[in-house]
Amino acid sequence: MTAIAVPAPDPDFQCPACYRIVSIMKFCSQCGAPVALRIPEGDTLPRFVCGRCHTIHYQNPRMVVGCIVEWEDSILLCRRAIEPRYGLWTVPAGYMENGETASQGALRETLEEANARVEIGPLYALYNIPHISQVYILFRARLLDLDFHAGAETIEARLYAENEMPWDQIAFATVRNTLTHYYSDRRRGEFKFHMGTIEQIKK
Repeated sequence: MTAIAVPAPDPDFQCPACYRIVSIMKFCSQCGAPVALRIPEGDTLPRFVCGRCHTIHYQNPRMVVGCIVEWEDSILLCRRAIEPRYGLWTVPAGYMENGETASQGALRETLEEANARVEIGPLYALYNIPHISQVYILFRARLLDLDFHAGAETIEARLYAENEMPWDQIAFATVRNTLTHYYSDRRRGEFKFHMGTIEQIKK
């Protein structure tokens, strides 16, 4: 196996050989021994490998699932009570959990963040964010009633019509792009699936 130097933890660190490494790992979760970043035999990418039990620790992209929640001509947004992007607006969404489908995760996140009960509709948008190893999966959904309110990770949950949308306070490019496509599709009278990639903004 080929050894690769592991840099000190640094949120701005980038290395062409290590760009898929999401987080720095020091010890094996199986036996507690130190790990090293190596390219295992038969592989082509660096992985954290235990020097004692030889467990290979794979780090894979994180799936973010959520809903574009519709009520008449309005969309439900949540104002974030956590970092990143504290105080900015987003659609209800979060990390998918083990043992659930994408649509189940989207339902759960909508309930957790906005205490909103929805009926899941078709898959609407998928965005790759390779520089932070995330994939966003967003469904259209119909709000079943107006008995919603902010959850533990939300400052405020409210419905916005298109002419009220706080575009300059939208938390994430994925959400801004999705809502832009949504309103364009609605004006055209036809909703279609959208897929794209969010590239890192170069400083």
